[in-house]
Amino acid sequence: MGIKTALPAAELGLYSLVLSGALAYAGRGLLEASQDGAHRKAFRESVRPGWEYIGRKMDVADFEWVMWFTSFRNVIVFALSGHVLFAKLCTMVAPQLRSWMYAVYGALAVMGTMGPWYLLLLLGHCVGLYVASLLGQPWLCLSLGLASLASFKLDPLISWQNGFVTGTFDLQEVLFQGGSGFTVLRCTSFALESCAHPDRRYSLADLLKYNFYLPFFFFGPIMTFDRFHAQVSQVEPVRCEGELWRIRAQAGLSVVAIMAVDIFFHFFYILTIPSDLKFASRLPDSALAGLAYSNLVYDWVKAAVLFGVVNTVARLDHLDPPQPPKCITALYVFAETHFDRGINDWLCKYVYDHIGGEHSEVIPELGATVATFSITTLWLGPCGIVYLWSFLNCFGLNFELWVQKLAKLGPLAQIEASLSEQTSRRVRAVFGAMNFWAIIMYNLVSLNSLEFTDLVARRLLLTGFPQTTLAVLFVTYCGVQLVKERERTLALEEEQKQDKEKLE
Repeated sequence: MGIKTALPAAELGLYSLVLSGALAYAGRGLLEASQDGAHRKAFRESVRPGWEYIGRKMDVADFEWVMWFTSFRNVIVFALSGHVLFAKLCTMVAPQLRSWMYAVYGALAVMGTMGPWYLLLLLGHCVGLYVASLLGQPWLCLSLGLASLASFKLDPLISWQNGFVTGTFDLQEVLFQGGSGFTVLRCTSFALESCAHPDRRYSLADLLKYNFYLPFFFFGPIMTFDRFHAQVSQVEPVRCEGELWRIRAQAGLSVVAIMAVDIFFHFFYILTIPSDLKFASRLPDSALAGLAYSNLVYDWVKAAVLFGVVNTVARLDHLDPPQPPKCITALYVFAETHFDRGINDWLCKYVYDHIGGEHSEVIPELGATVATFSITTLWLGPCGIVYLWSFLNCFGLNFELWVQKLAKLGPLAQIEASLSEQTSRRVRAVFGAMNFWAIIMYNLVSLNSLEFTDLVARRLLLTGFPQTTLAVLFVTYCGVQLVKERERTLALEEEQKQDKEKLE
């Protein structure tokens, strides 16, 4: 009730003003804190010289981001450019062989990067799951897939398999975990799809073409086998009108985002400040809340940039890859919270939806979420922080269903029915604001540290109560209302589009 209801323009304008002012005020506090802490001894390792001509240092605490756009930038550009060039030539000369070209180029790139023994190791896992798929037992395929994934996440097998990598380099651990983990998920998807469609008789060659597609190999996103096979098997793919323009726009947005992050890190040390709890504890409440929020926004931007670059190449290859994750700013329900849409789709298709059904019953939903987050824990690598993160998010997802069930009971349903639609929307937005901060706190545990999360929670809920608590909730409430308005507008546009298509 009230979801499709519009609020007065003046009210929405007030929300925009409040939100903009709050973000500017928190940003000012973070900027001042970054300037004050630039020369601290604790910042020395992760705040390095940047734009020296204006005296700005740069936050380099994110090892992966720095490596992608410094020492490994040319390698990444060279490898993806070669893929695009050979793909284009193959599409022009022999389009029926383009899937083979993807596999051969990807396998050679993996061998050149990680060594021939690593390539043979992955081929062993591929063959093992292919053989399991021939037996036609989904439970066996999933079990073997999880066992293969565990071998890359738990000692002593992980150390033994890591020895197959040739040489040592900065991103070795990241590439090893990414290539190995995604290989297992892809092979498991192939095996499960083979069991679901025994009449299609997929071959080992189909699996290798799927697994060694280079743009997706190391960092994802993962496409389920059925989608990838259907798209890559098109002999003469045709582009929709305006698709090339959209591909260029996506590539341009990725470049702009990379430049924006580089500029941002010269002024805001959002990744370094949380590591110095003594310094972070002296931040104003508004700046501390902004720091927690900005850490999650950065993680989303990082994923969006990575998927944006990879998806641009995939779309040039006439594929329709998973989209980047939904921005954390637009999230106020756990059901839509994920930082990798490809893995989310994989888990939903093979685990979550399979067990949970319509996700409307408490017990099946509990079983589905426990199973899903158990596999997610294995994917991330079992450890104390990951266990805590999984428990909190599993609880949040189930608690949402419990609240929905409770709201449908007689007394509460009657109370909401007595409210106007606009009032109902406002009440729901209050709960959405509280949920938004639950999402931030639950995910801050894994993205930053438990100690920093504890500091933020104590400041916002205990020492800052009630002024800071209510102020932060009100600002968040304004943001949720603006997000709801955007969703309402998009839903109306979609309805009008469908009505227009029916008339035509």
